[in-house]
Amino acid sequence: MSEARGDAAHRDPAIPFTIRALLVALFLASFAAIGQITLLGKQVFDMTGRELDLGLLGLAEFAPIALLAPIAGSVADSFDRRKVYGIALLGEIGSSLGLFLYVRSDPTSLAPIFALVFMFGVARAFVAPSSRALPIDLSPPEILERVVALRSLAWQAGIIAGPIVFGFVFVAGRELPYLVAAGGFAAAALTLLLVKDAPVAKLDRPVGYGQAFHDATEGLRFIRRTPVLFGAISLDLFAVLLGGAVALLPAIAEERLGVGAVGLGWLRAAIGIGATLTAATLSVKPIKDHIGRVLLVAVGVFGLSTIMLGLTTSYVVAFAALLVLASADAVSVFIRATIVPLATPEHMRGRVLAVENVFIGASNELGAVESGVAGHVLGVVGAVVLGGVGTLLVVAGFWAFVPALRDVRRFADVRADLASGP
Repeated sequence: MSEARGDAAHRDPAIPFTIRALLVALFLASFAAIGQITLLGKQVFDMTGRELDLGLLGLAEFAPIALLAPIAGSVADSFDRRKVYGIALLGEIGSSLGLFLYVRSDPTSLAPIFALVFMFGVARAFVAPSSRALPIDLSPPEILERVVALRSLAWQAGIIAGPIVFGFVFVAGRELPYLVAAGGFAAAALTLLLVKDAPVAKLDRPVGYGQAFHDATEGLRFIRRTPVLFGAISLDLFAVLLGGAVALLPAIAEERLGVGAVGLGWLRAAIGIGATLTAATLSVKPIKDHIGRVLLVAVGVFGLSTIMLGLTTSYVVAFAALLVLASADAVSVFIRATIVPLATPEHMRGRVLAVENVFIGASNELGAVESGVAGHVLGVVGAVVLGGVGTLLVVAGFWAFVPALRDVRRFADVRADLASGP
């Protein structure tokens, strides 16, 4: 009997209902966002046949994120983050409905599409700091690492389901994916009603752009003077900026692999499958030792898989390369997503995460621009292979010159750094 009580005492604590509801909302939002942008990329490429336009599509989404990051971070630190997230989801619903109505009119111009994607980016600017801080705010310390892994799992599950479902929906009607996306965002917003507010201290001052810009600068200074934070975020920025080939998937699918919307959907889903399998593993057995070295090795594998994707003309090999690429990226995301909140005081998380979101957006969306321009100049193969080689060079540089990141052993080391101050 005493042994049974001892076993029970050593079991991991249960995940609270409010966190489970939040994870469902994150899944629905991921499902809608990734499914929509994947098929929107195909629609744009079908309209013009230019890789450059795929890059410009990423730029249209990133520009408002960069412009609004200061105020978005302050808003997330000043108000109920559930409400900030929910209102931002309403903005995403509006942009998706706008895309539905425009695509239904048999469009010939990209300008309205870019404008609506810009609107979507405005909403995303407020989604990121609030949605990323909420799991940390709501998690008891003893389950924090599990919740971070489950958050990644929920997001990646959406990345799997979204492109597959939206690929079939696209075949049924080119305008229908955007209607489905609006429904997914609406379901996420409704699910947030089940999530309780976290007892986190809020900034007690007006949120104006001047003050918000000061707050963002404060968040940036905190990142800059915390070496492990600066290293983790800048590694993601440079590696994915160079190695992000996802934006070129519509061109790869058509020109290199000869597949249509359904094949493209499965390729995009391969990223979610690889990442989800890895996230599921990490939710049961998180990485706990040699954190920095594992991070750098994972980014190196990401670069090698990118090179493989660029060179192959086989759909099976491309699918496998995307699986491995995504698995490596999931390890990187897990480590960074754990380090950043642990190394940031709770009253600054919104501001720091908003600044980090600019770096993430720069790596993903500006990486899409870089891939689009490189694809236009060098062709798809040259752009993807060159990006993978660039990623490997970045890893080598960080391994040699950023020991503060390379030598991190455990997440507890990050907490110790925080306790002692920068």
